[in-house]
Amino acid sequence: MKLGRFISPHTGEARLGLVHGEAIYAVTDDIFASGRFDPETSADFAPLAEARLIAPVQPSKIVCVGRNYREHAAELGNAMPSEPLLFLKAPSSLIGHGGVIELPAASQRVEHEGELAVVIGRRAWRVGDAENPLDYVLGYTCANDVTARDLQKQDVQFTRAKSFDTFCPVGPYVETELDPLDLQVETRVNGELRQRGRTCEMAFSVPFLIRYISHIMTLEPGDVISTGTPAGVGPLADGDTVEVEVEGVGTLRNTVRADGA
Repeated sequence: MKLGRFISPHTGEARLGLVHGEAIYAVTDDIFASGRFDPETSADFAPLAEARLIAPVQPSKIVCVGRNYREHAAELGNAMPSEPLLFLKAPSSLIGHGGVIELPAASQRVEHEGELAVVIGRRAWRVGDAENPLDYVLGYTCANDVTARDLQKQDVQFTRAKSFDTFCPVGPYVETELDPLDLQVETRVNGELRQRGRTCEMAFSVPFLIRYISHIMTLEPGDVISTGTPAGVGPLADGDTVEVEVEGVGTLRNTVRADGA
Protein backbone atom coordinates (compact mmCIF):
# COMPACT_ATOMS: atom_id res chain seq x y z
CA MET A 1 0.00 0.00 0.00
CA LYS A 2 0.98 3.59 -0.60
CA LEU A 3 -0.27 5.80 2.23
CA GLY A 4 -0.17 9.57 2.41
CA ARG A 5 -1.84 12.59 3.92
CA PHE A 6 -3.70 15.15 1.89
CA ILE A 7 -5.98 18.12 2.28
CA SER A 8 -9.52 17.06 1.50
CA PRO A 9 -10.94 19.13 -1.36
CA HIS A 10 -14.37 18.66 0.24
CA THR A 11 -13.72 19.62 3.87
CA GLY A 12 -10.34 21.37 3.81
CA GLU A 13 -9.14 19.02 6.55
CA ALA A 14 -6.01 16.87 6.62
CA ARG A 15 -6.87 13.22 5.92
CA LEU A 16 -5.01 9.94 5.92
CA GLY A 17 -5.17 8.64 2.38
CA LEU A 18 -4.49 5.51 0.36
CA VAL A 19 -3.29 5.72 -3.23
CA HIS A 20 -5.47 3.64 -5.54
CA GLY A 21 -5.12 4.03 -9.29
CA GLU A 22 -4.84 7.71 -10.16
CA ALA A 23 -6.39 9.06 -6.96
CA ILE A 24 -5.82 9.25 -3.23
CA TYR A 25 -8.79 8.19 -1.08
CA ALA A 26 -9.46 9.13 2.54
CA VAL A 27 -9.25 6.13 4.88
CA THR A 28 -9.32 5.55 8.62
CA ASP A 29 -6.85 3.75 10.86
CA ASP A 30 -8.93 0.60 10.34
CA ILE A 31 -6.98 0.11 7.12
CA PHE A 32 -4.01 -1.13 9.17
CA ALA A 33 -6.02 -3.91 10.77
CA SER A 34 -8.04 -5.02 7.76
CA GLY A 35 -5.58 -4.39 4.93
CA ARG A 36 -8.59 -4.14 2.63
CA PHE A 37 -9.90 -1.14 0.74
CA ASP A 38 -12.89 -0.52 -1.51
CA PRO A 39 -12.73 2.87 -3.29
CA GLU A 40 -16.51 2.88 -3.62
CA THR A 41 -16.81 3.23 0.16
CA SER A 42 -14.81 6.49 0.24
CA ALA A 43 -16.51 9.62 -1.05
CA ASP A 44 -13.58 11.81 0.01
CA PHE A 45 -10.79 11.61 -2.55
CA ALA A 46 -8.63 13.69 -4.86
CA PRO A 47 -7.03 12.92 -8.23
CA LEU A 48 -3.28 12.54 -7.75
CA ALA A 49 -2.62 15.20 -10.38
CA GLU A 50 -4.59 17.71 -8.30
CA ALA A 51 -4.10 16.43 -4.74
CA ARG A 52 -2.58 18.79 -2.19
CA LEU A 53 -0.23 16.44 -0.39
CA ILE A 54 1.24 17.17 3.03
CA ALA A 55 3.88 15.28 5.00
CA PRO A 56 2.67 11.66 5.23
CA VAL A 57 3.81 11.32 8.85
CA GLN A 58 3.43 13.18 12.14
CA PRO A 59 6.44 11.96 14.13
CA SER A 60 7.20 12.62 17.75
CA LYS A 61 10.85 12.60 16.70
CA ILE A 62 13.02 12.43 13.60
CA VAL A 63 16.16 10.38 14.20
CA CYS A 64 18.91 10.84 11.61
CA VAL A 65 22.04 8.86 10.87
CA GLY A 66 25.24 10.62 9.85
CA ARG A 67 28.08 9.19 7.75
CA ASN A 68 26.26 5.96 6.91
CA TYR A 69 27.74 5.88 3.39
CA ARG A 70 31.52 5.66 3.18
CA GLU A 71 31.89 7.93 0.12
CA HIS A 72 29.76 10.64 1.74
CA ALA A 73 31.92 10.59 4.86
CA ALA A 74 35.00 10.88 2.65
CA GLU A 75 33.65 13.85 0.67
CA LEU A 76 33.20 15.76 3.94
CA GLY A 77 36.65 14.73 5.16
CA ASN A 78 35.29 12.58 7.98
CA ALA A 79 36.21 9.11 9.19
CA MET A 80 33.57 6.40 9.26
CA PRO A 81 32.08 5.96 12.74
CA SER A 82 32.44 2.65 14.54
CA GLU A 83 28.77 2.81 15.56
CA PRO A 84 25.85 4.86 14.20
CA LEU A 85 26.27 8.62 14.48
CA LEU A 86 22.81 9.80 15.56
CA PHE A 87 21.27 13.24 15.72
CA LEU A 88 17.74 14.65 15.80
CA LYS A 89 15.86 17.05 13.56
CA ALA A 90 13.05 19.09 15.09
CA PRO A 91 9.58 17.82 14.07
CA SER A 92 8.74 21.45 13.23
CA SER A 93 11.20 21.20 10.31
CA LEU A 94 8.86 18.77 8.53
CA ILE A 95 7.22 19.64 5.20
CA GLY A 96 5.64 17.48 2.53
CA HIS A 97 5.84 16.92 -1.21
CA GLY A 98 5.41 20.23 -3.00
CA GLY A 99 6.37 22.28 0.05
CA VAL A 100 8.90 25.10 -0.13
CA ILE A 101 12.37 24.82 1.42
CA GLU A 102 13.25 28.25 2.80
CA LEU A 103 16.90 29.28 2.86
CA PRO A 104 17.57 31.08 6.16
CA ALA A 105 19.49 34.34 6.19
CA ALA A 106 21.73 32.88 8.91
CA SER A 107 23.35 30.43 6.47
CA GLN A 108 25.37 30.97 3.31
CA ARG A 109 25.54 27.27 2.36
CA VAL A 110 22.42 25.09 2.47
CA GLU A 111 22.77 21.62 0.96
CA HIS A 112 20.51 18.70 -0.01
CA GLU A 113 20.87 15.19 1.40
CA GLY A 114 18.54 12.66 -0.22
CA GLU A 115 17.76 9.65 1.96
CA LEU A 116 15.60 6.59 2.55
CA ALA A 117 13.42 7.18 5.60
CA VAL A 118 11.90 4.47 7.79
CA VAL A 119 8.47 5.06 9.36
CA ILE A 120 7.84 3.16 12.59
CA GLY A 121 4.52 1.33 12.83
CA ARG A 122 4.42 0.18 16.45
CA ARG A 123 6.27 1.01 19.63
CA ALA A 124 9.83 -0.32 19.58
CA TRP A 125 11.73 -0.51 22.86
CA ARG A 126 14.88 -2.57 23.27
CA VAL A 127 14.22 -4.78 20.26
CA GLY A 128 15.77 -8.15 21.05
CA ASP A 129 18.22 -10.20 19.02
CA ALA A 130 15.57 -12.86 18.44
CA GLU A 131 13.14 -10.31 17.00
CA ASN A 132 12.95 -9.03 13.44
CA PRO A 133 13.31 -5.23 13.63
CA LEU A 134 11.42 -4.86 10.36
CA ASP A 135 8.28 -6.09 12.14
CA TYR A 136 8.18 -2.66 13.80
CA VAL A 137 8.09 -0.80 10.47
CA LEU A 138 4.99 0.72 8.90
CA GLY A 139 6.78 1.55 5.68
CA TYR A 140 9.35 3.65 3.87
CA THR A 141 9.44 7.08 2.29
CA CYS A 142 11.79 9.67 0.79
CA ALA A 143 13.47 12.31 2.93
CA ASN A 144 15.71 15.29 2.29
CA ASP A 145 17.94 16.02 5.28
CA VAL A 146 18.44 19.67 4.32
CA THR A 147 21.51 21.03 6.09
CA ALA A 148 23.05 24.45 6.68
CA ARG A 149 26.55 23.13 6.07
CA ASP A 150 28.40 26.24 7.22
CA LEU A 151 26.53 26.22 10.53
CA GLN A 152 27.07 22.48 10.94
CA LYS A 153 30.83 23.03 10.68
CA GLN A 154 30.67 26.04 12.98
CA ASP A 155 28.60 24.54 15.79
CA VAL A 156 29.63 21.80 18.18
CA GLN A 157 26.47 19.80 17.44
CA PHE A 158 24.01 19.59 14.54
CA THR A 159 20.72 20.88 15.95
CA ARG A 160 20.72 24.37 14.47
CA ALA A 161 22.11 23.32 11.08
CA LYS A 162 19.52 20.56 10.67
CA SER A 163 16.38 21.99 12.26
CA PHE A 164 15.39 25.21 10.54
CA ASP A 165 11.72 25.23 9.59
CA THR A 166 11.22 23.45 6.22
CA PHE A 167 14.54 21.55 6.52
CA CYS A 168 12.93 18.09 6.54
CA PRO A 169 10.88 17.39 3.40
CA VAL A 170 9.33 13.91 3.57
CA GLY A 171 7.06 12.07 1.14
CA PRO A 172 5.27 11.87 -1.13
CA TYR A 173 3.91 8.60 0.29
CA VAL A 174 4.75 5.82 2.71
CA GLU A 175 5.15 2.51 0.89
CA THR A 176 4.27 -0.36 3.22
CA GLU A 177 5.42 -3.25 1.02
CA LEU A 178 9.11 -2.78 0.35
CA ASP A 179 12.41 -4.49 1.10
CA PRO A 180 14.77 -1.72 2.28
CA LEU A 181 18.03 -3.60 1.95
CA ASP A 182 18.91 -2.75 -1.68
CA LEU A 183 17.08 0.30 -3.02
CA GLN A 184 18.39 3.03 -5.30
CA VAL A 185 18.37 6.55 -3.86
CA GLU A 186 18.78 9.54 -6.20
CA THR A 187 18.78 13.30 -5.75
CA ARG A 188 18.33 15.74 -8.63
CA VAL A 189 18.48 19.53 -8.66
CA ASN A 190 16.79 21.23 -11.61
CA GLY A 191 16.85 17.87 -13.38
CA GLU A 192 20.61 17.37 -12.89
CA LEU A 193 21.64 14.18 -11.10
CA ARG A 194 23.54 15.05 -7.91
CA GLN A 195 23.41 11.87 -5.84
CA ARG A 196 22.98 8.18 -6.59
CA GLY A 197 23.55 5.31 -4.20
CA ARG A 198 22.04 2.06 -3.02
CA THR A 199 20.94 1.21 0.47
CA CYS A 200 23.06 -1.96 0.37
CA GLU A 201 26.05 0.42 0.61
CA MET A 202 25.04 1.58 4.09
CA ALA A 203 27.51 0.87 6.87
CA PHE A 204 24.58 0.19 9.21
CA SER A 205 21.50 -1.48 7.73
CA VAL A 206 17.90 -0.59 8.44
CA PRO A 207 17.34 -3.58 10.80
CA PHE A 208 20.56 -2.77 12.68
CA LEU A 209 19.55 0.89 13.06
CA ILE A 210 16.08 0.09 14.40
CA ARG A 211 17.46 -2.30 17.01
CA TYR A 212 20.32 0.04 17.94
CA ILE A 213 18.15 3.14 18.30
CA SER A 214 15.47 1.25 20.26
CA HIS A 215 18.04 0.57 22.98
CA ILE A 216 18.64 4.32 23.32
CA MET A 217 15.14 5.75 22.99
CA THR A 218 11.64 4.35 22.58
CA LEU A 219 10.47 4.59 18.99
CA GLU A 220 6.79 5.49 18.76
CA PRO A 221 4.38 4.86 15.86
CA GLY A 222 4.95 7.51 13.22
CA ASP A 223 8.54 8.23 14.23
CA VAL A 224 11.00 8.61 11.38
CA ILE A 225 14.52 7.25 10.99
CA SER A 226 16.38 8.99 8.16
CA THR A 227 19.07 6.50 7.27
CA GLY A 228 21.88 8.62 5.82
CA THR A 229 22.82 10.06 2.46
CA PRO A 230 25.08 8.88 -0.39
CA ALA A 231 27.92 10.97 -1.77
CA GLY A 232 27.20 14.00 -3.93
CA VAL A 233 25.68 16.49 -1.51
CA GLY A 234 25.65 20.02 -2.88
CA PRO A 235 24.23 23.52 -2.52
CA LEU A 236 20.66 24.69 -3.00
CA ALA A 237 19.85 28.15 -4.34
CA ASP A 238 16.81 30.37 -4.58
CA GLY A 239 14.54 29.10 -7.36
CA ASP A 240 15.89 25.54 -7.44
CA THR A 241 13.72 22.44 -7.66
CA VAL A 242 15.12 19.48 -5.74
CA GLU A 243 13.90 15.90 -6.13
CA VAL A 244 14.65 12.84 -4.01
CA GLU A 245 13.65 9.53 -5.56
CA VAL A 246 13.69 6.22 -3.71
CA GLU A 247 13.13 3.08 -5.73
CA GLY A 248 9.69 1.66 -5.01
CA VAL A 249 8.45 4.76 -3.18
CA GLY A 250 8.32 7.60 -5.69
CA THR A 251 9.73 11.09 -6.04
CA LEU A 252 9.69 13.82 -3.40
CA ARG A 253 9.78 17.23 -5.09
CA ASN A 254 10.28 20.62 -3.42
CA THR A 255 11.12 24.12 -4.55
CA VAL A 256 13.65 26.37 -2.85
CA ARG A 257 13.16 29.99 -1.85
CA ALA A 258 15.41 32.48 -0.11
CA ASP A 259 14.08 33.71 3.22
CA GLY A 260 12.02 36.84 2.59
CA ALA A 261 11.92 36.34 -1.19
